[in-house]
Amino acid sequence: MVGKLRPEMLAKYVLSRVGRRDPSVIVGPLIGEDAAVIDIGDDRVLVAHADPITGAVELLGWLAVHIASNDIAVTGARPRWLLSVLYLPENADEKLIDSITKQIEEAAREVGAMVVGGHSEFTPGLDRPMIAMTAIGLVSKNKYVRTGGAREGDVVIMTKSAGVEGTAILSTDFSEELLRRGVPAEVIRQGREFIKMVSVVKEALLLAEEGLVTSMHDPTEGGILGGLSEIAYASKKTIDVWEERIPVAYETRVMCNALKLDPLRLISSGTLIATVSRDKSEDAIKLLTSHGATVSVIGEVRGYEGELVRLHRKDGSVFKLNDVYVEDELLRLWKESR
Repeated sequence: MVGKLRPEMLAKYVLSRVGRRDPSVIVGPLIGEDAAVIDIGDDRVLVAHADPITGAVELLGWLAVHIASNDIAVTGARPRWLLSVLYLPENADEKLIDSITKQIEEAAREVGAMVVGGHSEFTPGLDRPMIAMTAIGLVSKNKYVRTGGAREGDVVIMTKSAGVEGTAILSTDFSEELLRRGVPAEVIRQGREFIKMVSVVKEALLLAEEGLVTSMHDPTEGGILGGLSEIAYASKKTIDVWEERIPVAYETRVMCNALKLDPLRLISSGTLIATVSRDKSEDAIKLLTSHGATVSVIGEVRGYEGELVRLHRKDGSVFKLNDVYVEDELLRLWKESR
């Protein structure tokens, strides 16, 4: 088994065992909510999030900072402090350590955050390096955004395209396999450039600052479908989305076709999913496009109707997703490659 714990196992063994309850915790550990929100007084809340990066190697440090920072930004908080835990294979050399920490430094500067602590070690049994990154930020108490804030009648928008992070990882860690399967070298080279698009900090903070969103999410494991299911689960709603409205970049589609992957289930950091009240949707789209973002309206939020997500396929069929857990295609690929 790889990937996240199943919801029932998570609820039984993790979410029910949190120690002494603290009344200052506004949002604690919940399925669908990625960040903790803690009231620290003075009309401010502290937002904290931890995330492991286990499905990438070459881009490890860069992704660790951006993915953790994204999950802070979608609450409306600007990421300020980072703590990294770096797990290295026993035979790792200084060149690997230099590469990872250089990426962490560059990415931290890009999001405007500081590494304030953490831990690093050579770990027995690992065949590749891994990182667990914690990001922390602050935001006004009346401006924080929850994943579970989607309302009936909201419009669902997304930026960029599906599988941004996954495309970057496939282009680096699986480049040889892609070449073997006939993917042109130029497509792989262009796919590597997707690494520059994995941050959603800018667009998330723009929307939150203007109060234009009811919920936001950075769809990581499980891709677009996983992100939508988590918004729906946390909000107790059903989300209708249309496949033809979800943009998939040419590079992503070519790689997924070659490896027989579903781009809508491919890890998608860099894509921002947000729900917006219908009367504010034009303002949200205008704001994002004025700052250079590409935006698509992909669906609508309904009252809960027995499913979390209904994907209206191009062929007219409807795929119904009832489970908040969506297996990610990249993790499945790593499992099969082993």
